[in-house]
Amino acid sequence: MNRAIDYIIDSTSDGLRIEQYLRRRGYSAQNLAEIKRMPESILVNGIHYYMRQQLKAGDRLLVRICETKCSRKILPVNLPLDIVFEDEDIIVVNKPAGMPIHPSLKHYTNSMANALAWYYQEQEKPFIFRCCNRLDRDTSGLTVVAKHLVSANILSDLGRNHKICREYLAITRGTVSPTSGTIDVPLGRKPGTIIERTVDFEQGEQAITHYSVVDEKNGHSLVSLRLETGRTHQIRIHMKYLGFPLIGDYLYNPDMENIGRQALHSHRLTFTHPITGEALKFHAPLPEDMQSVLNGKP
Repeated sequence: MNRAIDYIIDSTSDGLRIEQYLRRRGYSAQNLAEIKRMPESILVNGIHYYMRQQLKAGDRLLVRICETKCSRKILPVNLPLDIVFEDEDIIVVNKPAGMPIHPSLKHYTNSMANALAWYYQEQEKPFIFRCCNRLDRDTSGLTVVAKHLVSANILSDLGRNHKICREYLAITRGTVSPTSGTIDVPLGRKPGTIIERTVDFEQGEQAITHYSVVDEKNGHSLVSLRLETGRTHQIRIHMKYLGFPLIGDYLYNPDMENIGRQALHSHRLTFTHPITGEALKFHAPLPEDMQSVLNGKP
């Protein structure tokens, strides 16, 4: 992926070395090391500079990212791809239920990564898969993918610092009580399995979920959930701990009467653009299978 990122140096950055300036913009040490190896990757006022050289107020700094490698183990496959937003730095996808994020032994050709590899191949662009908020295979909704090494690093930092707001919608049976609250219960790996997680007050990692009932129809509750942490299966286990497990959850509540997958949808994503700093908000409406449960339709 080729990307040219333009910066105009203001008075607060006068005298900084280029590497100092870029670190303040969110570039990692590894980012800088990789960019150094790219041909004429740093230009100041059109002249090639080294990372240790100083900047002056009013300078125009151009960072040229040139990535030629591809994710070799991801086979390009022509699959439907619902792109919500795309620019030079990120791509936001509304993933359908049943599609894994990345290939695995049993899902080598039907993942979102396969679809994106095809999408880039059609544009004759190199493709390195860098997904920043991974969803379970049967969870639908919004996920963001970085298009180059710098946006990937900055989005990763935003996630670690809880600056990506992720709101989900889920469906449970019955009337959820209390109708809103915070679940602060640690989670860990369930003994004897590499997939399942469980509540673990002794050795588990902190996990925090904020929830609120949005609607109640047809004997079911639609619940909005906001993650403060991002543990594996966090919402699924937390709602079960509360006493209201998600319907259709084959691992934690195999109630498949009205839906064939866990009724969980990544509904909203809010974060700051990794390069421009613009506030971004994305929304994906409730998918048809979840809406049908609420409407009482088979």
